Amino acid sequence: KSQQDAFLPHVEDGTVYFVGATTENPSFALNNALLSRARVYVLNALTAEDLLAVIDKALTDKVHGFGGLAIEMADEIKQQFAQAADGDARRLLNLLEIAVELAAAKGGQAVNEAIAKEVLSGGVRRFDNQGEEFYNQISALHKSVRGSSPDASLYWLCRMMDGGCDLSYLARRVVRMASEDIGNADPRALQICINAWEAQERLGSPEGELALAQAVVYLACAPKSNAVYMAYNAAMADARQSGSLGVPVHL
Repeated sequence: KSQQDAFLPHVEDGTVYFVGATTENPSFALNNALLSRARVYVLNALTAEDLLAVIDKALTDKVHGFGGLAIEMADEIKQQFAQAADGDARRLLNLLEIAVELAAAKGGQAVNEAIAKEVLSGGVRRFDNQGEEFYNQISALHKSVRGSSPDASLYWLCRMMDGGCDLSYLARRVVRMASEDIGNADPRALQICINAWEAQERLGSPEGELALAQAVVYLACAPKSNAVYMAYNAAMADARQSGSLGVPVHL
């Protein structure tokens, strides 16, 4: 961020026309001085209908697409590609190009079910590790546990796992949830989460993932109490504000 200050005088006097694109939240990635001199446009993920239109355009465009190859693609196969692209047209075109090349290599002009399965077997979800979406998802997991929703809790855990989140990080967060949101309402929750963490460390992926899933579902279903968390924060605030008080004689 400190290097961005070099742009300011040149942006202000018109020497530089500042145009940028980022997958990060500009409020976090840009300093306030530069952000105040820019206009931010948000580009949202494309809908399924948008992606289907991209497929049709790519298959019929003879200049920039595959129109000259007369590639055949059933509607249900197009739907699979649109779903795998997860709102990203660039990813969609990359997948489509691979599929067309495979079809040509096999001497055909149709992207069939077998080719689609081969191309789409390694799907990747939107997950910016340590970025805004990362923290949005861990927040969703935490709030789902706090709201006693095992289905939502398990979904967000799996979303983060599917996106490639470090399992050790997830294990640490789950242990934190046990102390912060369940506390002494169910003291076993903390031990269950520590056991799940140990199982994950010993087994690795994918076997260890089930232990974390078990712990998350347990937390979501457990009774909730943040009394220890609140008392700890209050006691820590007193300790920091009261200075070096001596120990009372009777203690």
